[in-house]
Amino acid sequence: MAAILLLWELVSISGLVPSYMLPSPVAVCKALIGDLPTILFHAKFTLLEAVYGLLIGIALAFIFATVMDRFRVMDQAFYPIMIITQTIPTIAIAPILVLWMGFGMAPKITLVVITTFFPITIGLLDGYKSVDPDAIRLMKAMGASRMQIFRHVKFPGALPQFCSGLKISASYAVVGAVVSEWLGGFNGLGVYMTRVKKAYSFDKMFAVIIFIVIISLLLLLAVNIVSRITMPWLQVEKEKNHDSEFAKRNCTTCRVSHGA
Repeated sequence: MAAILLLWELVSISGLVPSYMLPSPVAVCKALIGDLPTILFHAKFTLLEAVYGLLIGIALAFIFATVMDRFRVMDQAFYPIMIITQTIPTIAIAPILVLWMGFGMAPKITLVVITTFFPITIGLLDGYKSVDPDAIRLMKAMGASRMQIFRHVKFPGALPQFCSGLKISASYAVVGAVVSEWLGGFNGLGVYMTRVKKAYSFDKMFAVIIFIVIISLLLLLAVNIVSRITMPWLQVEKEKNHDSEFAKRNCTTCRVSHGA
């Protein structure tokens, strides 16, 4: 990271690229600090759109993935449709949503829902299908109901894939909100970017890009924390694997030393 910043600073100082096109890291930091109150004001709206859209996307993905796993007909009917919808660029959907829903938060949240729905749904669906069938048969033999099997076997088994899809969707959520704000709105980081672009304030443009990256990283951090809380057994398994690898290395070292 330090090497990239140093290279960036050297390119800016050398004049290989005009300063108005590629401002130096120092200029970007000054722009970020100087315009921070305005950026924070717009970031509040973008973050709300991203979080609301992500939560709705999670709820819809859970419902669809569970229904598709339960009924094979639904899986065969909806899976191809989801694949087709993912081939449509986000930037192509956004103008239509703005025309239908106006310039408020509704089209932004809807676009975030569309963007985040697919990775979570596919992750959960693959997680359901990867559950050990022997564990399901054992639960059935013990007289467990469908709900008990789902609660104690299927959903816990699908959590790792769900969290993997959630990590992807968390970063998509912010990007989707910003893209939708480019095409219309009154507040948000996308609106701010459009305004500074028209003013040719590229230092502020780079500053808001860095701020968007920070927001995305914070959302990913939140997802990682949730993953550790909801799946403590994975951390235990990692520690066991680490301990076993350490023990094997010690045994190998002892054998080598005794052989010598």
